[in-house]
Amino acid sequence: MPQLTDDKAVPGKTAQAAPGPAGPDGAGTRMTPEAYGASRAALWTGAVVLVTDAEGRVLVQSVDYRADRLLPGGAVDAGESPSAAAAREVREELGVDGRYPRGLAVDWIPREDPGFPPETRFPGEVLFVYDGGTWAPDRIDAVRLPAQEITGIHFAEPADLPALMDPGDARRTLSALRARIAGCGTALLEDGRPTTPTALDRLGVLRTRRARQHGTWRPGPVPARLPVRDHCGWLFAPDGRVLLLIARATGAAHLPPPAAGTTAGAAPLGHRLTGDGAHLRTAARLTALAPLADPAYARLLATAEQVRELSDWGPAGERELAAVRAARTRLSLPAPARTPPTELPDEAVRW
Repeated sequence: MPQLTDDKAVPGKTAQAAPGPAGPDGAGTRMTPEAYGASRAALWTGAVVLVTDAEGRVLVQSVDYRADRLLPGGAVDAGESPSAAAAREVREELGVDGRYPRGLAVDWIPREDPGFPPETRFPGEVLFVYDGGTWAPDRIDAVRLPAQEITGIHFAEPADLPALMDPGDARRTLSALRARIAGCGTALLEDGRPTTPTALDRLGVLRTRRARQHGTWRPGPVPARLPVRDHCGWLFAPDGRVLLLIARATGAAHLPPPAAGTTAGAAPLGHRLTGDGAHLRTAARLTALAPLADPAYARLLATAEQVRELSDWGPAGERELAAVRAARTRLSLPAPARTPPTELPDEAVRW
């Protein structure tokens, strides 16, 4: 950084600041406080809040000043912290009080962003995305919209966001949602794209609609004469995570078939009953994986909770998740912490 001529004019600068590049006379580059301030980039600052419902859909709002949908949030006022701005905006726009201390993403938006008309003289923006959590029905029912600006809200399937939002807003929202599911901490984004992508980012999960498998969860065997539509396995690695398949072409998440690896302690878990039949589930401990047979899929290890959040199973999903946790305990496996899903190599894997 260039050295100032009067360090006392800038709080926090020491009188012995390192000089910049040497000039013709060998002296360091010196700048007045005014020149140094003028040399710094000016950026807007904004804060938005990502809220989901129990089905993993994202809250977006309609506004009276543009056609596309937005996350709750807006500009950070002078002297206001981004987290305070997030709480204020949600209170003003939705009538819901809350605090949102956990950041999901920080995005740098270039000044060339096409979402801003030229007359705004948009200088670029640093935008903070905060985690609003999962809202229960009573909290959603408590939403009260203002008389102006916000005309409605609805919860959107993640894959529908690019059709509903400005492209940069959709990229940012999906990146923040993947960061929340991955448990990777606050993601650093540039124009909505992670600077350090996780496996969920690289594989583009949630870019296509999740297969809807609602219905009821039933423990025990499938009743006689009821057709079994699929048979999948909750296959546990020694650290308590489970095997998950991601279709490379679509980013869709799938539980594997029970025979996807060498297993021990296999036992029926139950089945989900839908209008077209039963979806059978088995739980087992993984001891080995053969080399990847189908390159159309990537193999990941993820927590059971992450699998649930990448799926559209309705209320039955929570009951299935409870059965999975009980099976993990029965197999004497630990409850894993939420960490970014690990992509396994195509080669054989043994534990």
